[in-house]
Amino acid sequence: FLRSLGAAFPVMHCEKGVGELLSRNEAGDTEQAMRLFETNCRMAKSIGAGTMVLHLWNGPHSDRDIEHNLRAYERLRFLAEKHGVLLTVENVVCSHADPLTHMKRMAQLYPDVRFTFDTTMAQFHGQTAEMLKEENLWLWGHIAHMHVNDYSGGYMDWKNLKTLHIGQGQVDFDALFGFLRRYGYAGDFTVEATSFDQTGTIHFDELNGTLEKLRALIG
Repeated sequence: FLRSLGAAFPVMHCEKGVGELLSRNEAGDTEQAMRLFETNCRMAKSIGAGTMVLHLWNGPHSDRDIEHNLRAYERLRFLAEKHGVLLTVENVVCSHADPLTHMKRMAQLYPDVRFTFDTTMAQFHGQTAEMLKEENLWLWGHIAHMHVNDYSGGYMDWKNLKTLHIGQGQVDFDALFGFLRRYGYAGDFTVEATSFDQTGTIHFDELNGTLEKLRALIG
């Protein structure tokens, strides 16, 4: 069906159940996660998606046993490469530590790791400005994709963890995109802001407004 649409699907988001299984880590969970991930890789290849976004840790257990999740990454990357898909790990929110700490650890363990940087996830942990500091510039060499959305809550404010449109929250997009232009970021972007309501009505004006703002920010 997706191929019949004639649309381009450059990036696919992996099912979040992969990270949830790895994070729970009960008997059989890791092998089930690998089977599920390979199914996602086959789908990505079939629709022409060259990049996969993965929540390496996810769900109620989150990063409780992060070393297990990090060890599983090597097998996941092997499966992605087998299907010709670039695997990127997202800076998903954490309940025990924080995504920036885990990204640095991953880059030490796997020097060629690639990341997807989500603006809401970073703001949730108070790490948007942290990512622009001189000592963290090296991490941008690992970032291949970005999720652009806003966040209106405070530090680790779980009840306000929602993906908003640009300008509806507190993310300083002018500073962020000013940095991206100076840095020379050449990756791509996904607008991941909720654009429909409880009735299923799609808010096209709101979505198109965000796309226009994003194009202006990219310059």
